[in-house]
Amino acid sequence: MQAKSKLNDVAYQLLEEAIVTLKIPPGTLVSEQRLSEMTGVGRTPLREAVQRLAREHLIVVMPQRGLQIPTIDIGRQLRLLETRREIERLVCRSAAKRATASERKRFQRLADEFSAASAKNNDVAFMRSDREFNELCLTVARNEFTESAMRALHGLSRRFWYLHYKQAADLPEMARLHAAVASAIAQGDVAGAGEALDRLVDNVEAFARATVALDRL
Repeated sequence: MQAKSKLNDVAYQLLEEAIVTLKIPPGTLVSEQRLSEMTGVGRTPLREAVQRLAREHLIVVMPQRGLQIPTIDIGRQLRLLETRREIERLVCRSAAKRATASERKRFQRLADEFSAASAKNNDVAFMRSDREFNELCLTVARNEFTESAMRALHGLSRRFWYLHYKQAADLPEMARLHAAVASAIAQGDVAGAGEALDRLVDNVEAFARATVALDRL
């Protein structure tokens, strides 16, 4: 059972990164066979990974037609950010309050990784650290209700950012803002984690609105 679970996780991580980093572009129709070949994972664990991605709105299962990677909608993205701000503030504050000593060390490591990605302007390193940071926050917050809500938002947010960041975003600044949140959680600074999260989402929202302005040019 453990080996099967690991295969599910491998398939999920590979597909999530391929979708978020646009290696599989929005609007693409794909088959389970193609995804199995991409990941090197068999059909059963692949299907479980696909079901998880469907719950997170990164894949649409189309009966008799296969699987589709959904297109990106700016209006939907702005509504997502409204929800994300309120829930993620609670998640980050809860993580700062409830993290164990070993978990705080992981947050500090992630803060250092974000700082390194900022210094090197490394988008893939940033995306990988961001995914680990999101997962760790959800685990450490220890609230199954916020966890289920946030899982539907994280991948969509990263994909939107990756699509547009070269036009409108400042990757080093985004990485620095993530480092500030991770550092506050590592230090057990509950108020500071919430404030750092607000600054981060302010930046993300400004970025989203800037993409609208660029699209109208």
